[in-house]
Amino acid sequence: MGKFDGRVAIITGGGKGGGIGYGLSTAFAKEGCNLVITGRNTKKLDDAKEELERLYGVKVLACQADGGVEEQVAAVVKQAADTFGRIDFLINNAQNSASGVPLAEHTKEQFDQAIYSGLYAAFFYMKHCYPYLKETKGSVVNFASGAGLFGKPGQSSYAAAKEGIRGMTRVAATEWGPDGINCNLICPLVMTDALKKWREEYPAVYEQTIKGIPAGRFGDPEKDIGRTAVFLCSEDAKYISGETITMQGGSGLRP
Repeated sequence: MGKFDGRVAIITGGGKGGGIGYGLSTAFAKEGCNLVITGRNTKKLDDAKEELERLYGVKVLACQADGGVEEQVAAVVKQAADTFGRIDFLINNAQNSASGVPLAEHTKEQFDQAIYSGLYAAFFYMKHCYPYLKETKGSVVNFASGAGLFGKPGQSSYAAAKEGIRGMTRVAATEWGPDGINCNLICPLVMTDALKKWREEYPAVYEQTIKGIPAGRFGDPEKDIGRTAVFLCSEDAKYISGETITMQGGSGLRP
């Protein structure tokens, strides 16, 4: 028996894309949670659906959608509610953005990409999921980044989107707390396929980076990040709300 048997989670970017999303989907599926996974790549969604249903016996609804388009988000939420009759958890993970571009060289198109795929997408999903989360006294877990917390160079649009999500999460925690909905945010330092490629191409730089992480490694998408998201959605964490959980292996410590 899983702690989320019969529950339903929407996980944006939850397909097999080599990032955090599939780790999140796996962690929730292992707890018996039925899933609604969204993204723009149909194959990545279908591959995730097949594997998650086969391995964990949960039902997975795969929905192709652009989170930056409110009508598409509303359609996903309606399909989720029509299919399962409830929505318990919302995990806003998806984000696209330009990386390594100095602020003064950013284009409006690059900035719009980050804001629409991240901040607007989280806003649209939260807005449309709210009535269902109120019914189930559910949970929201959003994602931000050390790029915003620590002002990392070359990440201005990404940081702006993520800090916007962080502020919105805190407001939702105060507005939705009386409805029994807790809202939190994770800032992860995590091993992804892109990071693995970078490690292979620049091993010396990677090793130097690892030395700056007291834990000596990057986080695992499922075992570290996914399990923390599961905890934040569990009854054990119901009194935790409005918090930023920094998961960076002891690096970037802050007050």
